Amino acid sequence: MIRRLLQAIVVMLVVAFVAFSLFQYVGDPVQLMMGQFATPADRIRLTHELGLDQPFYVQFFHFVVNALHGQFGVSLRIGKPVSVLLAQRLPATLELSICAALLALAVGIPAGVYAGLRPNSWLARTAMSASLVGVSLPTFLIGILLILVFAVKLGWLPAFGRGDVVHLGGWSTGLLTRTGLESLIMPTITLGLFQLTLIMRLVRSEMLEVLRADYIKFARARGLSDRAVNFGHALRNTLVPVITITGLQLGSIIAFSIITEQVFQWPGMGLLFVQAVSYADIPVMAAYLCLIALVFVVINLIVDLLYFVVDPRLRVDRPGAAGH
Repeated sequence: MIRRLLQAIVVMLVVAFVAFSLFQYVGDPVQLMMGQFATPADRIRLTHELGLDQPFYVQFFHFVVNALHGQFGVSLRIGKPVSVLLAQRLPATLELSICAALLALAVGIPAGVYAGLRPNSWLARTAMSASLVGVSLPTFLIGILLILVFAVKLGWLPAFGRGDVVHLGGWSTGLLTRTGLESLIMPTITLGLFQLTLIMRLVRSEMLEVLRADYIKFARARGLSDRAVNFGHALRNTLVPVITITGLQLGSIIAFSIITEQVFQWPGMGLLFVQAVSYADIPVMAAYLCLIALVFVVINLIVDLLYFVVDPRLRVDRPGAAGH
């Protein structure tokens, strides 16, 4: 874990360097903040206030220190601190991402297990055929089709927005209101469908492979019940590769919620990032890049810990373990 933490620090420093490079090579922050009618004296003053007249390595050091304190400067488009904007948008993105991840896990794993145990049943064949749709169709097209059917044609669900929200301290949620729940349904399905089908197909293929292993045949020969063999032995050994892919997919749900938030005008960080790109709002872009990298790093660390929980062999695979 110490080695993993050191690797995570290196990754975050590299990402911070890339994010910081946006300030150097994407647009001119002074020009964007002051406009074309600024005098040379005003430009020199603002350049000094922003620290842009200092050496590159000094600027990068200050950027990393400020990032550790959650400070990424002021939005060039809105004029508010970037940390405040992200804090306002974070609840919406996390709510959507967590619901999409729960949908993918709650449906994908059981469906994959069933398709692996009953590969020739009509229900398994139907599920695998339907999964091709989720894998093949792009996210924005799925969202547009859902809006067309359930919002335009049937009028059951709202086409955009988050609905009414309830503020609990500094956190906002739409899970406690009817319009909030209705607004969450289509974005959740749109964002989670690809991950759902991917997890289902992965679990199915791993289950089929594990069920052909010799130790499964030996377990059946010992007289163990199908339930004990399928869920006590086969499913447990299936989880190691599933955890890897699932962890990466859960991180990508947050990172790639940009498209879903844009289609449904969901007021989250993804929509804020798209707007920042349109206006070359570099502080917001840099902060979003660092935050998404942090999410992936944390998820990878959690996945590494889960390896030791699921696979006992990893807990003894260390120097000196052979003598115990």
